[in-house]
Amino acid sequence: MTMRLKYRAIFISDLHLGSSGSRAADLASFLKRVDCEHLYLVGDVIDMWRLKQRWYWPEKHNRVIGRILKLAKRGTRVTFIPGNHDEHARQYAGLNFGGVEVKREASHLTADGRRLLITHGDQFDLVVKHARLLSVLGSWAYDTMVVFNTRLNWVRQKLGMNYWSLSNFLKAKVKKACTYIAQFEDTLIDEAGRRGFDGVVCGHIHKAEIRRGTPSHQRSVDYFNCGDWVESCTALVEHDDGTLQLIDGIAFVEQFREQRRELREALEGPPLPREARFREPSVIPTPASKGTDA
Repeated sequence: MTMRLKYRAIFISDLHLGSSGSRAADLASFLKRVDCEHLYLVGDVIDMWRLKQRWYWPEKHNRVIGRILKLAKRGTRVTFIPGNHDEHARQYAGLNFGGVEVKREASHLTADGRRLLITHGDQFDLVVKHARLLSVLGSWAYDTMVVFNTRLNWVRQKLGMNYWSLSNFLKAKVKKACTYIAQFEDTLIDEAGRRGFDGVVCGHIHKAEIRRGTPSHQRSVDYFNCGDWVESCTALVEHDDGTLQLIDGIAFVEQFREQRRELREALEGPPLPREARFREPSVIPTPASKGTDA
């Protein structure tokens, strides 16, 4: 029997299924080990831009879709908010496919009573909005960088070195990239505050982040970015008390695997007390996160 950890809500974005950079196998493993009342797919789930150029759909990408549909079948309310890479799905807003509801944006009420605006965020990106060709070229350059980074990290792994993200390094070092990210975050915070929300959940820029309590339109607005499943492999989760937290999906799955190994070894020896047979995995905040929600 598969052990699962239960959350009130899970938010994931930028899966980019259909592209070679998608970490679909890791995402399928993550989805296999969680359960939730609400699952929000916050845009760029299927990379239609890449599929138009070259068809790429291995079995591991089917496993992700299967896990999502299985969650919906078990009673999870699944909401899909298309992004710019799967924008053609926006024409189906209001429809339900196999338990997956398509919406242009959504509103989520946390357990402690906060209203969150959920949007992919591309409509607040001036490059995507006004320079489509530049956006497509930028996407191609990013995909190329991810392929290079994957090969680089294969070598690093063989040498016993840890994973290293070239894109995160460049985002941190290049002043224009930092300014672009800050402007994107500020624009979304302003939009959420203007519309009376207490926070905003988004994706799009592939940078997992939590910013707490930014003043906007006489409100205190929180900013949550889910990150992506191309490099960072992060998810935003809501606990039963309304606390929101960014987690490292790869570390989360590895802790489950380690505990299963420990359980197998323990069961082969003297029996453990029932309460010692399973413990909740500790959540590892992503390096991009400025902290967890309280």
